[in-house]
Amino acid sequence: MNQDLVKLDRFDGNNYARWKDKIMFLLTALRISYTLDPELSLPSEEPRTSAEGVPPDAEEIERVKKERKKREEGELLCLGHILNGLSNRLYDLFTKLNLHMIFGVRWTTSIRLKRKYFDFVMVDDKPMLEQVHALQVMVNKIQALKINLPESFQVGAIIVKLPPSWKDYQKKLLQKSEDFTLEQFQKHLRIEEESRKRENKVTVPVESNVHYVDGSGS
Repeated sequence: MNQDLVKLDRFDGNNYARWKDKIMFLLTALRISYTLDPELSLPSEEPRTSAEGVPPDAEEIERVKKERKKREEGELLCLGHILNGLSNRLYDLFTKLNLHMIFGVRWTTSIRLKRKYFDFVMVDDKPMLEQVHALQVMVNKIQALKINLPESFQVGAIIVKLPPSWKDYQKKLLQKSEDFTLEQFQKHLRIEEESRKRENKVTVPVESNVHYVDGSGS
């Protein structure tokens, strides 16, 4: 396949839906998108003995080896194309993960949690910190599976997930070279949200207390 047919703009935190559609089209055209299926089970490490107690023959052993190799290569290619479609800053954030742990574990509960985490979208009509807390609940579940998510990655993920109305603030954060701890970032987020609330607060006009005198003299 000529990959020039699928021109990917590097994802910088904007237009996620469009970028996701393009990357999925590319992975589908390359016939490796199946590795992202959360229902996909990992091939068994060793061929199993049949129900009748017959051990696997050489052909079955070779088949299982090829299946595992194909899956591992597909996962690696998927990862490579996804990382290649990220801006330099997001690439650095993602590659700080223990990618071997992320993509080498069994694709059951872990892959569902990771997909839920990465697909999480923040919205304007809910408090930002409440949504950050929801993300942290997911992080705790992922880390319980012995998958480490560094704080710098978590902060970067939250920045990318900020709603469209926060676009300017998001860009400002992405351009900063300093790294925030999660606690520091949540403080910044709270201050920014409170500032926005003050700016958007509608000022109720105060009723005038001036008393008018009836010119009729009555």
